[in-house]
Amino acid sequence: MIAIAASLITTVLNSLSPQIFRFSIDSVLTGTKYTYLSEHLWLLAVLLVAVAVLSGISQYVCRSNTALAGETFAKNMRDMLFEHVQRIPMSWHDKNQTGDIIQRCTSDVEVIRNFVVTQLLEVFRTVFLIVIYFSMMVSMNFQLSMAVLPFVPIVVIYSTVFYRLIAKRFIAADEAEGELSTVVQENATGVRVVRAFGRERFEMERFREKNDIFANLWIRLGTLSGLYWGVGDLITGLQVVTVIVLGTIEAVQGNISVGEFVAFASYNTTLVWPIRGLGRILSDMSKAGVSFERVDYIISAKEEAVEKTQENITAEETYDIRFDHVNFSYEEGNEVLKDIDFQIPQGCTFGILGGTGSGKSTIVQLLTRLYELNDGQGCIRIGGKDIRELPLRQLRSKVGMVLQEPFLYSRTILENITAACPEADKDDVIKAAKIACIHDAIMSFPDGYDTLVGERGVTLSGGQRQRVAIARMLLQKAPIMVFDDSLSAVDSQTDTKIRKALEEYMKEATVLLISHRITTLMSADRILVLNHGQVEEIGTHHELIKSGGLYQQIYEIQMSQDDREKMGV
Repeated sequence: MIAIAASLITTVLNSLSPQIFRFSIDSVLTGTKYTYLSEHLWLLAVLLVAVAVLSGISQYVCRSNTALAGETFAKNMRDMLFEHVQRIPMSWHDKNQTGDIIQRCTSDVEVIRNFVVTQLLEVFRTVFLIVIYFSMMVSMNFQLSMAVLPFVPIVVIYSTVFYRLIAKRFIAADEAEGELSTVVQENATGVRVVRAFGRERFEMERFREKNDIFANLWIRLGTLSGLYWGVGDLITGLQVVTVIVLGTIEAVQGNISVGEFVAFASYNTTLVWPIRGLGRILSDMSKAGVSFERVDYIISAKEEAVEKTQENITAEETYDIRFDHVNFSYEEGNEVLKDIDFQIPQGCTFGILGGTGSGKSTIVQLLTRLYELNDGQGCIRIGGKDIRELPLRQLRSKVGMVLQEPFLYSRTILENITAACPEADKDDVIKAAKIACIHDAIMSFPDGYDTLVGERGVTLSGGQRQRVAIARMLLQKAPIMVFDDSLSAVDSQTDTKIRKALEEYMKEATVLLISHRITTLMSADRILVLNHGQVEEIGTHHELIKSGGLYQQIYEIQMSQDDREKMGV
C-alpha cells in the first residue's frame, strides 16, 4: 500500500513538469505579466529540479517497499510450499516427478515474485498515468485528446489477443522446462548407474531431445513476442505522428498555444510507453497466471489425513500389532494385499518372507501410514488402537525403520546417524554404530564420524549405507523396529554378526524383519510367507519346514546355493 501511494505521488509530481514548461513558454518567455520570472529563469529551473528530487524520493520509497513486499511474499510462499510438500501423502509424490516439483517451487515462484515486484506495481502506475495525464490533455485541448483516445482501446484489445496466445505457449514451455529439470535431476542422482551401464550417450541424446523441444518452444514464444512488439511499435508510432500532425494544425489555427502543444506532446509521449508496455504486463500476467496455477497444483494437494481424535499411546501400553483383514491397492482394480490377517505380540520378532511384488514393503508403508487404508479395506491396530486414530507424529516416532535403499543426507556420518535424534550424545551414537557393526569402518576414515558421505551417501558402499541407517534407527529407540530387507547389501558373516548384536538390544522391542534370506528370518518367533499379496503360510521356522510348503521350497533352494558357494561351484 505504501508503494502504491508512493507511485501515485510520483505520477502526480511527474505530471507537473510539462505544466511548468507550458507556463514558462506561454506566460514567462512570451508574456509581459511575469517579468520577474522572465528575468530570473533560474527559479523555474530550481522548481523543475525540486519536482525531480521529490519525484526521485517518492520513486525510491515506491521501489524499496515493492521489493520488500515482493521478496517477503516470495519467501512466505516458498516456506509454505516446502512445509506443504512435507505433509502431502506418498501417493501424490508417486504420481509427480521430483524435477517438476522442484521447478514449481523455484522457477514458478520466481516468475510470481517478478510479477509482484515489477508488473503488479506497473499496473497501478499505468492506471494512474492514463487517468492523470489524459485529464491534463483533455483540459488543454478536448478535440486533440479525442483523436488520441481511440489508440488506447486498440492497444488494449490487441494486447489481450496476444496475451491469450502467449499464455498457451508459455504453459507448454513451462512444462517442457519441468521435464528438462527432471532429466537433469534423475541423471545427477543416478550418475553411478549411468556410468556403470555405459548409458552416457543415451542420456545425452535424451537430454538433447528434451532441450531441443524446450528451446523450440521458447523460440516460438520469442517469435510471437517479436511480432507483438513490431506491430505495437507501429500503432504507438501512429499515435505520436497523429498528435504531431493534428497538434501542429491546431497550433497554426490558434486553437492551442505553443506551450500547450509542447505540454500535450510531452504527456502523449509519456503515455505511449505505459500503454505500449501494457502488452508486456499482460504477457507477464499470463506467465504469472500459469505459474500461479502450477504452484496452486501443489498447494491444493490434500495433506495427509488429519487424525479423527488425538488419542495417544501411553508409555504403559503395549506395542502389539494387528493386521485385521487388510486389503490394499495403489491403483484401483490392482490389489497388492488381499485379506492380510496376522498379529504380532509385543516383544516378538516377526519375519516376513516373499518374492518381489508380494507386498512385503507395502505392509510396512501401511503400518507407518505412508499410505492410508480406506474404509472397508480392513484395519491396522497398535496396542489395540486403530492407527488412523493416532497422531501421525507420535505413530511414526514409535516405529523405527531401515529400508533396503536407505537415504543418507549429503552431510557427515554423525549428522546422518543423529538425524532422528539430534540431541543424542556421542557415546550413544558410538554404541548404536557398534551394534550396527559400522563403528570400525567409520573410524577407518580419516575424518571418522565427521566424514562427509556425499549426495545420498554415494561415497559409502551399499552395506555401509545400510549399517549407518541401522545405527540411525537404533538411536531413535523406538518400541517398534522394522528392518525392510536392510541387510541385503552385507555379506552373510556381517549379517549374522549384526543380528546377534541386535538380539540383546531389541529384547523389549516389537521387531519386523523383512528379507529374501531365510537365514535372516530363521531365528524369528514367527514367520509370515507372502505370495502375490496373500498369506501363504505363517508359523515358526521349524513348523514351516515341516509343512512342506513354499517356505520349505525356498529354504532348500537357498541352502543348496550356500552349499555350492562353500564348495566353490
